[in-house]
Amino acid sequence: MPSTNILPADGQLTSQVIGDLPDWGAPRVTELLGTLLSSESPFPCTFAVSAAKKSGLRFGFVEDLHDRRSWEVLPGIISSYLEVYQQISRETSLIVLFRPEKETGEVEDYYRKFWDVLQFLHERDPEPWPTDIPEHTDDSRWEFSFGGTPIFVVCNTPAHVQRKSRTNPCFMITFQPRWVFEHLGPETTRGEAARRVIRNRLRAFDGGEPSPELGHYGDPENREWRQYFLLDENEAKVPVCPFLHK
Repeated sequence: MPSTNILPADGQLTSQVIGDLPDWGAPRVTELLGTLLSSESPFPCTFAVSAAKKSGLRFGFVEDLHDRRSWEVLPGIISSYLEVYQQISRETSLIVLFRPEKETGEVEDYYRKFWDVLQFLHERDPEPWPTDIPEHTDDSRWEFSFGGTPIFVVCNTPAHVQRKSRTNPCFMITFQPRWVFEHLGPETTRGEAARRVIRNRLRAFDGGEPSPELGHYGDPENREWRQYFLLDENEAKVPVCPFLHK
C-alpha cells in the first residue's frame, strides 16, 4: 500500500465526487486509490494510475445493486461528468461504486447485473445515439454510448478471484469517454507502447495471460462489448451480447 500522504484529503475527495457521498463511500474510494497507487503491486492500467495521481478520477455512488429505484441517480451522475470531463484531463474516468453487499454473488450474477445497468442507462439516455456509432454490438465500431458520447466501460466485482485486475470489494463500473483514447490507436507508437506495458503488468498482477477478449477498437475481429466484463477464466466465453438498442 502507498503511504497515506498521496491519498486525497476529505476536502479533495469531496471535490472529486459527483452526486451524494454516502458514509460508506469514502473508505471504498480510499481503498481503491490504495490499489491504483500501490508501488509494491503496480496496477495494470497505466491510464487509471495516472488519473489517480493527477486527481483526474471522478466518483459516483449507488446505494443498492439489486434495487433499480436506487439506479435513478446514475443518468444524472454520468450526464454531469460528461459536461466537464474534457476540462479535467485526458487522463480521466468516472468510477461508480455500488454499496458493498453482505454476501458475494457469482461472477455470472454480476455479469447479468452489469448489462442490466447499461440497458437501464440506455433506456434513459437523454440524447440520441451518436450517428457514427453502429447500433448493433456485433460490429467492430460499436461502443456503448450515453449523452451522445461513446464510452469504454469496465466492470469490477467482488466475485472475481483469478482475474485480480477485475476484482473490487464492491461492484464497480468505470466509464471512460472514447476521447481519452484519441491519438492512442494501435498504429501509434505511444498507443502500441502503452498496450505492451499494460499487458505485461496484467501478467504480473493477475498471475496469468491477459484475456484473449482484449483487443483494439475498430479492429475487424474485435468486439468492444466483450472487454467490458471479463469472466474469471480465459476459456469462458459469452456468445451473444445482452445489450439491446432501443
